[in-house]
Amino acid sequence: MVSHKVSLFVFVLLQAIILLSTPVHCDEEEDLLQGLNSYRHSLNLPALVKHTNAGCLADKIAGKLENEPCTSARAASPVQIDNYPDLLSKCGIDVNHTNEGVALPVCVPHLVPTLLLTNYTRTPYARFINASRFSGAGLGHEDDWMVVVLTTSTPRGDFAGATSLVSRVGLGHCLVTLFLGVLVYLLY
Repeated sequence: MVSHKVSLFVFVLLQAIILLSTPVHCDEEEDLLQGLNSYRHSLNLPALVKHTNAGCLADKIAGKLENEPCTSARAASPVQIDNYPDLLSKCGIDVNHTNEGVALPVCVPHLVPTLLLTNYTRTPYARFINASRFSGAGLGHEDDWMVVVLTTSTPRGDFAGATSLVSRVGLGHCLVTLFLGVLVYLLY
């Protein structure tokens, strides 16, 4: 009887660890998102939520800009991206479905955190960061380039593709939980 209670306790403890654990990322993107959310909080705006498809697009844009010199980056004169529709499709974003998102690339030598935040909050990009209609963000960086892609929660700006009607977040956790549940059931 005691072994069943201990086994049940260990099983519940493992489930809690697996389901509640999240990977820790400490990098420029996380720091910038935290800074942007603190800035938005000071303006009584909701926090930006990480968005997978927007993050993919930000990574792809940053990759395209990787070899561009910083002198070509000015918020007043937008950076041109070749094959933008191809980048959207690679990230599972339906170009016919999405038209309310915005990509904000900046170039900061060595991605100094305070300068990065300033480039988004004290330049013409601030009007997008200050807009309450944006609810999600994806971030990507390569070398000295950081790209923030903002999304809305409206159907025209959620960056969903035709295949992303069902969320895949947590699928691995659910499968592990199911597997462990079946294993415990079979053992007892």
